[in-house]
Amino acid sequence: MTATLADAPLRRALDASDNAVVMTNSSKRVVYVNEGFTRLFGYQPAEVLGKLLSEVLLGPHSDPDLLESIRGNVLTQGSFHGDTLLYSKAGQPRWVSLVINASDESSGGPGGSISILTDITLTKMHEVLQTHVLEGMVNELPLHELMALVCREVERIAPEVTATILAVDAQGRLHPLAAPSLPASISRALDGLAIGPTAGSCGTAAFRNEPVVVTDMATDPLWDDYRELFAPSGMRACWSSPIRDHRGQPIGTFAFYFREPRAPDALHQRLVDVCLHLCALAIERDSTHQRIHQLAFFDVLTGLPNRALFRTSAERALGDLRRGNHTGALLFLDLDRFKQVNDTQGHAAGDALLSEVAQRLAQGLRARDLIARLSGDEFVLLLSECTTEQAVQSAHRVLHDIAQPLDIFGQTHVPHASLGIAMFPNDGDTIDTLLRHADQAMHQAKSDHRHSLQLFSAEMNRRAQERASLERALQQALSDRSLMLHYQPQVLSSSPGTLHGVEALARWNHPQWGMVPPSQFIPVAEDAGLIHELTLWLLDEACRQLAAWRAAGHDVPCVAVNLSGRSFHRPEFAQEISDALQRHGLRASDVLLEITESVMMDARPVTLQNIEALHHQGFKLSLDDFGTGYSSLSYLHRLPISELKLDMAFVQDLTTSATARALTVSVLSIAHSLGMVVVAEGVETIGQQQWLQTHGCPVMQGYLFGKPLPPDEIEAWLCAQAPRPYR
Repeated sequence: MTATLADAPLRRALDASDNAVVMTNSSKRVVYVNEGFTRLFGYQPAEVLGKLLSEVLLGPHSDPDLLESIRGNVLTQGSFHGDTLLYSKAGQPRWVSLVINASDESSGGPGGSISILTDITLTKMHEVLQTHVLEGMVNELPLHELMALVCREVERIAPEVTATILAVDAQGRLHPLAAPSLPASISRALDGLAIGPTAGSCGTAAFRNEPVVVTDMATDPLWDDYRELFAPSGMRACWSSPIRDHRGQPIGTFAFYFREPRAPDALHQRLVDVCLHLCALAIERDSTHQRIHQLAFFDVLTGLPNRALFRTSAERALGDLRRGNHTGALLFLDLDRFKQVNDTQGHAAGDALLSEVAQRLAQGLRARDLIARLSGDEFVLLLSECTTEQAVQSAHRVLHDIAQPLDIFGQTHVPHASLGIAMFPNDGDTIDTLLRHADQAMHQAKSDHRHSLQLFSAEMNRRAQERASLERALQQALSDRSLMLHYQPQVLSSSPGTLHGVEALARWNHPQWGMVPPSQFIPVAEDAGLIHELTLWLLDEACRQLAAWRAAGHDVPCVAVNLSGRSFHRPEFAQEISDALQRHGLRASDVLLEITESVMMDARPVTLQNIEALHHQGFKLSLDDFGTGYSSLSYLHRLPISELKLDMAFVQDLTTSATARALTVSVLSIAHSLGMVVVAEGVETIGQQQWLQTHGCPVMQGYLFGKPLPPDEIEAWLCAQAPRPYR
């Protein structure tokens, strides 16, 4: 074999191989190494010849059972094959694929073994790092621990390196994720520092979005602001590479520090190449988890906890209050006239207002208090260890803070809110009960006097329960069609016995409660979203009854039907009215549609489109309660109004108030000039009738002529008004 190695072509072939070739004699001493061995481990032949290979290559993390395993396999099988960790002359670990074959002296060999060592360090780096990091991800290891694992594994592979990983946030600020071998004081000092063109190796690498190599931190100007901070650590050089997300943007840095001035070598480059991808994967995954958590538990607009997170946190807080025998307060807040901001300035202005209110609420909280945005313009605060007096003081402060002026897209706005308070445990010992009771108190505050606060009371809860029962019963009544209509006659002023028409009025006779006043159930229908269903029922029933009267020979000229303003917000509403008349064989002139001033002043395109469609179909519109709201006379000219209903408040004062008489004369004059009919409501006395007749009011309605009556009594009324035959 020695003679063979003397052959120049064979020697050149062995030396050119990337594999390390080692021959040992029967004493296991090295008798030959090729140049591939020197390139892989850094030893010259003279440094290893005559030595045991284990003395040269085994290191601190090599397999302690390696030699025993080699002996056993060579002895029984004549060979050994396996992967193992060895160390170079410089102390760097090298993962190799090791193949050992026995070399018999009888066949011309050295009498020991021939070993071929193939460098698989890069493969092992991929395998070990990826396995550890991916296992950490699967096991939901926190990001800081996962990044510390990467740093420690890198430092095990390359002991001369101190590794660090920093995150870069959306504002371009650094946040340490892992630096297990650096003093903790350095990490604390770096947290929150801005990246920039001269921000050390890491801050500059993130700023440039490219690797930065500083071979001597003592002289490089990039380190002028950080040299003193790192001096006690003994670090002299730093190589930092940006960690990029899937879009190529820097989301972190991966840095190698050295204790002597130097540049990174090929092994370092391979390590970084492996780790950058793993770090990017881990950081983006953590960011995705945080985003999912943010969406699940925080309000997107304001950044405050949402209802789900608040409930969880509040239940824990209430548990603490129970154990400590403390009281607490739940404050339920709702902005006043928030919808008006959305309607007049747009939803972007509404969002800006909500964000500002959220900031004002959060600024005054103690660390142990909780806050959340429940929905829309509703916010809630849980004040721990708080008495009733302290809760009221806090509520006044909250209302004051909210009411400070703010600029919204160039317009000054002064927000206000209504606030309800429920105390723990007196007003409820669970979060659901406290929320419900504080909500009731808030609505009471909004009803009594906006921009105010209200403490919960048992009476308030009783009224709320009654209202809830009323809502459920009304919903059932609409479903069963068990409501009824009464009709009030409208008569001609010139001939009070002559019917101008009738007004259809909803009535509800509950089996247990008796007659429920419209003033009680109509607002409930509005609040509960049942008013459109009620409007459609009323319209259909009034048309059915008018058709029945006509079929029976009763002369009822037309029926007036009150329409809800909310129904005009539905694009299909005009068609629904037309369909109701067609079902019962009526014409548009048979039904008078009464609207309120709020409908007349509603500038929504859908409302105007419905009004125009109804006018085009030949319907007449009557403006109810004219003069009691905020009407502009220009609307009377622009909209197809054919009738004005003079509110009973004016009629009642005609005989006692000069102002009422003057205003009524003005209304009559305006209506006459515009060709509109005026219907005076609430006529109850002969004096009122005579005054209206004298001043030319064409139609009157009131108890003087007839109360709202069920259909059969209207028929009797008609018969009573019919002229008796001459005898």
